[in-house]
Amino acid sequence: MQRCLKWVKYLADFGVEATVVTVDAAQATYPVLDESLAADVPANVRVIRTTTSEPFESYKKLTGRAVPYGGFANEGKPGLVQQALRFVRGNLFIPDPRRGWNKHALRAVEQLLAAGETFDAVLTSSPPHSTQLIGLELKKRHGLRWLADMRDPWTDIYYYKDLHHTPLAAWLDARYERQVLTQADAVLVTSPETERLFRAKVPGLAAGKIHVLPNGYDAPDFGQPARPPVDCFRITHTGTITELYHLDGLLGALAGARARHPAVPVQLRFVGQVSAALRAQVSAAGLDEITEYQPFVPHAASVAELLRATVLLMAIPDVPRNLGILPGKIFEYLAANKPVLCVGPAGSDADNLLQECGAGQALPYADAALMQETLDALLRQWAINPNLDLPAASHGRYARRALTGQLAAIVGAPAQVPAT
Repeated sequence: MQRCLKWVKYLADFGVEATVVTVDAAQATYPVLDESLAADVPANVRVIRTTTSEPFESYKKLTGRAVPYGGFANEGKPGLVQQALRFVRGNLFIPDPRRGWNKHALRAVEQLLAAGETFDAVLTSSPPHSTQLIGLELKKRHGLRWLADMRDPWTDIYYYKDLHHTPLAAWLDARYERQVLTQADAVLVTSPETERLFRAKVPGLAAGKIHVLPNGYDAPDFGQPARPPVDCFRITHTGTITELYHLDGLLGALAGARARHPAVPVQLRFVGQVSAALRAQVSAAGLDEITEYQPFVPHAASVAELLRATVLLMAIPDVPRNLGILPGKIFEYLAANKPVLCVGPAGSDADNLLQECGAGQALPYADAALMQETLDALLRQWAINPNLDLPAASHGRYARRALTGQLAAIVGAPAQVPAT
């Protein structure tokens, strides 16, 4: 959501007037809401909110659980009812249950066009990938220039197998994916590996059709000063995390590092959604006494948590085809100018980015020696000086405003307007 939000915030700086068509939050269902981010929408941007048709209220009534995250991070171990509902979701709601919004969004756009309004381009962003079918339909009906922003893979997303598709449903879903890739005028992706994935699926795509436009950070969000603690070595993770991220190796290495550096008080802090299984891994490593769990907080408070950390923790899920997973949070981690402990595959896009910016490197899931070496070095540094903040230098090209300028160029906007 922040990807589109920040584009809307800065597009006018580059000569692009945006009209936003979205769902009325009062009629939709989400795992979490952060109303504070609405302040980033410029007052002169037109926002059209529509009704929707979604099945998630029925899901909540049947399971007694909240609306699931995309990767089921908040479902825990699925029972028979949840397994059955996953089958229904994977076979009756193709590409996904959010498709019920499409007819309402299309109606809103048709009304604008019928009133004589003209648009140079339409941009659809997903997941949910059903949103791409809106762009596909508008392309067919009106020939509008269409930019398909695919923040995540489609039929290769790591939890795809959990949807229990029948062969027919999988074929139809793959057909939609191929139609989007071939018929969109431009495809935007967040990482080089995702571009390679899509090109392998659909050979023959034009050389300049896919654009790598990564996520980023918004510089004004980081106007407050950093305040790393002086009384403890604080490792902070923000956002959703589950056992799929394979943190057990790092947790064990952290327990060992504490034993080797008893004079350094260590604190582990999770801010956001943490699965029960991951909490069990923390307990198994003997780290309960140094671990804090905080629930979801608004974005500004999340940024403040980053700035109050000594080092930041992130992980890439230990799933097939994870080399291209480049979480949006990694850019905010870079903007916080902290060392980053990243559990994930070496040579991944996340690993390359961290090394490019001098913030760390990937720690492979089973490389206990590298984890211990990295933690020992950081704890020794902290014992000398508890401020391990990095120089702010190498991540400026990932600022949201600069990235929005790249989007405007893809749209075909006039020359860029300098920052004031």
